[in-house]
Amino acid sequence: MEDQYRSVIRQKIIDNEAAPPPPFTRRDVWLPTVPGKAVAVIGMRRVGKTTLLWQVLADRLAGAKAVPEPRHGLMYFSFEDERLAGLQGRHLDLLAEEYFRLHPEWRDRRRATFFLDEIQLVPGWELFARRLLDTEKIDIFLSGSSARLLSREVATSMRGRAMEAVVYPFSFRECLRHAGCEPKKNKDRMTKAERSLLDRRLLEYLERGGFPEAQGLDTRNRMQLLSGYVDVVLLRDVIERHDVAQPRVLRWMARRLLGNAAGGFSVNKFHADLKSQGVAVGKDTLHDYLGYLEDAFLLRTLTIATDSERRRHVNPRKAYPVDTGLIPLFDRSGKTNLGHALETAVLLELERRGAETAYVRTEGGFEVDFIARHPEGQEELLQVCASLDDPDTRTREIRALQDAATRYPRAGRRLIAFDAPPSFELPRGITFTRAAEWLLS
Repeated sequence: MEDQYRSVIRQKIIDNEAAPPPPFTRRDVWLPTVPGKAVAVIGMRRVGKTTLLWQVLADRLAGAKAVPEPRHGLMYFSFEDERLAGLQGRHLDLLAEEYFRLHPEWRDRRRATFFLDEIQLVPGWELFARRLLDTEKIDIFLSGSSARLLSREVATSMRGRAMEAVVYPFSFRECLRHAGCEPKKNKDRMTKAERSLLDRRLLEYLERGGFPEAQGLDTRNRMQLLSGYVDVVLLRDVIERHDVAQPRVLRWMARRLLGNAAGGFSVNKFHADLKSQGVAVGKDTLHDYLGYLEDAFLLRTLTIATDSERRRHVNPRKAYPVDTGLIPLFDRSGKTNLGHALETAVLLELERRGAETAYVRTEGGFEVDFIARHPEGQEELLQVCASLDDPDTRTREIRALQDAATRYPRAGRRLIAFDAPPSFELPRGITFTRAAEWLLS
């Protein structure tokens, strides 16, 4: 059996070296660059993790950030191959052996890069990866998304030897790039017609979302595709993996959260609703289910901004799907809530930019959508709404930012909407940004 694995591994290495990187839409994903650490590429299924591995390989091949690297110093290897069924951790040495047998000049002399895709399919892979880091001159990129090992655990299984690079569905800019219409002009040089076209494309993006395979599909095919994504995540990454005892409760919970994007919720309220329906389930179980959904990257939740653990526990959380295209699948209100879709897009963009986020509830009873703490240390209060045409809406949104500023005096204050009325004036200290421009900034 070992000889069979050896033969397959050798042939895959040779074939992959001969294959050029496949065509792809460039992703704007932050990659850690800490010496001695592997990079674990993580995210929900079908967001493009394998594509990102190829992008990094292509960049190194082209010398995007340094001197170009030879193709045989860049090894992409996918473990999703039926010929490798039954492969165990003890067999992984064959990968390094065959690579260095083909390229002995790279051992101990030059630094190679291994891109190990779907490596979680091999039991015991963690010891092999850590040993490569310790004993060979090899940079390692890992990816995986399987019920056997959720993508985030690819990083945690390395016990401090890996750092995460999170891949989301396409951002607004990536979506425009994929369609071949990424803006080349600075926002200050755009005509009114170009700005209007950008707003229309943003509306389409909020409705259709950013999953790569969903781009360009008609409504029926897109909805069917995205519904299948959710079903697979719930079944394989949550129900089967965690041996969920009450799958109907889990599915009910997921529908409620995904259908109420940017809405508040509490596990206590869910528990009461289920109890009124005659469904017996413990609160701890519901907390577990919520954690499973987040671990599978299906949704994100925000807590209230506070230093008090008790206040954080008793106040509702807010839930957001990982992609705005999932909202129409589960929203049964019959209304198109652009404000909530835009708020979801803003949160996901903040996460792409590495910000820590929470929502703010002021002493005066106002709510600000986000307090964002960026990696560089600056803080920003962001209020998001679809339209500022209504005077009452403008007053409420501005008042909330002003009230929150007394608690966060050093934070910038920003109001984000599709557009502002012609005579719109803001109090000092508050900045208005059009939604399309902010998402592209």
